Amino acid sequence: MSEAKRFDDLPARTKDFLSNLRDEEIDTLSDGIRLVNAIRTVGTFMKWVIVGLLGILAGFVMVGESIAKIAAWMRG
Repeated sequence: MSEAKRFDDLPARTKDFLSNLRDEEIDTLSDGIRLVNAIRTVGTFMKWVIVGLLGILAGFVMVGESIAKIAAWMRG
């Protein structure tokens, strides 16, 4: 697609916004995009940390119950 027709499908308001951006505003938008990507990455990591911790907790509870059952069998 040629550069001249690249933005023809955009709404007029979007074209106006993009054409009036200054260099520092473009830098700010670029930083904002990187920030959002970093937040999403950390959010995904934290989700799996929480899921892992809940799994470890459930595993400890199950092991404790199993030990209690084995101890009950030994006693009686």
